[in-house]
Amino acid sequence: MEGIEGLSLNNDSGYGDNATETVAASYSNILKQIGEDPTRDGLQNTPLRAAKAISFFTNGYHKTLQQVVGDAVFEEDTDEMVVVKDIDFFSLCEHHLIPFNGKVSIGYMPRGKVLGLSKLARIVEMFSRRLQVQERLTREIAEAVWEAISPAGVGVVVEACHMCMVMRGVQKINSTTITTSMRGVIKENPQTRAEFLSLVNK
Repeated sequence: MEGIEGLSLNNDSGYGDNATETVAASYSNILKQIGEDPTRDGLQNTPLRAAKAISFFTNGYHKTLQQVVGDAVFEEDTDEMVVVKDIDFFSLCEHHLIPFNGKVSIGYMPRGKVLGLSKLARIVEMFSRRLQVQERLTREIAEAVWEAISPAGVGVVVEACHMCMVMRGVQKINSTTITTSMRGVIKENPQTRAEFLSLVNK
């Protein structure tokens, strides 16, 4: 299939060919509007590359919790806290479509079921690859773990740097934002909450 400016499209993006061509055409128009020439050597393939990139950055819209978790829920007779720290992520701020990135730490108190550890990272990936605000991202991760295994408690801490504060606006390059979301005993029991936060902050 031929795309804009005679570029050939393939199916390695998250869109179908028609959607990829439409998004690429929009990027081509943006380049024109800012005073660039999308037909010059350095930019000829940029609209298509950008269309494929935004498809990858937002492919979380095409995934569900059931698909991500699969059969990686295991019966296990344990009630001790499980914590996975410093899961890297990147996302796009829905206000400016500018990246923010950082680390997610997740803890939960099992109640007869545990989740495959890699699935925690997959949950983070699914929700971060959508247009986001950090507060909602944090809550959605906690709710997903809660839904997946019905634990006694869940805690999520997200620490991120927002390029919308670095590249524009106040332009504060060293600022970070920390958000938390708690459920069950990790929220309600001060001792359990303190244990979770101490493990995350080690």
